[in-house]
Amino acid sequence: MNMFINNVKRRTRGRPAGPTPQSAETRQRLYDTALRLVAERGYESTTLRDIAAAAGVSVGLLYRYFPTKHAVLLALYDDLSADFARAATTLPQGRWRDRAIVALRASLQTLGPHRVALQGLTPVLVGDPVDGVFAPATAFSRTRVQEVFNRAVSGATDSPREPAASALGHVLYLAHLGVLLWWLLDRSARQRATTALVDLMAQLLPSIALALRLPAVRNFVVRFDALMREALVADGRA
Repeated sequence: MNMFINNVKRRTRGRPAGPTPQSAETRQRLYDTALRLVAERGYESTTLRDIAAAAGVSVGLLYRYFPTKHAVLLALYDDLSADFARAATTLPQGRWRDRAIVALRASLQTLGPHRVALQGLTPVLVGDPVDGVFAPATAFSRTRVQEVFNRAVSGATDSPREPAASALGHVLYLAHLGVLLWWLLDRSARQRATTALVDLMAQLLPSIALALRLPAVRNFVVRFDALMREALVADGRA
């Protein structure tokens, strides 16, 4: 028994399992380099060899961290959606329309430092069947972000009953994506047009909240949500 214990101790002694600070630093440097090149050249024009050369490492080392450009993009989805979820952990108490605007502004603030890279990725984000926002492989990020808007509705003091509440959360998530696309294309100084658009939405949502008291409007939102998911998501689930 003592011999067995000693053997276990010898096997577990030394460097601990998991990433080291050096490997984490290398991964971050490669990740940052990849996003910079995508911002400069676009997603399609950037190759893994370009990334390795710009980072001053071998292609083999790059493959250890990011074997494909797809892996870089998934890491970006993961990072940004997680940052947004943390930023929107606590939404203010009150009406769903106010909570949704807070979540929308938090999303824009989270993505702000990455706007140039995201502009280079716009064609991929919008329509790519593998790497786009609505692709099956990116469902983890979509679910994480959408949950914030679901909570904005379900935790509100004026939340409608189900299934209207879930449908409204989905529709607000889609509206949020529309605002993000507007923001990426916005050429106004400091994206003032986007700020104005969000302000307009904040003015419009009270009227929508009032309209939702009507059964016909609630049914419309539920049916629209179902059509949206059927049209945009492969399995019909947002």
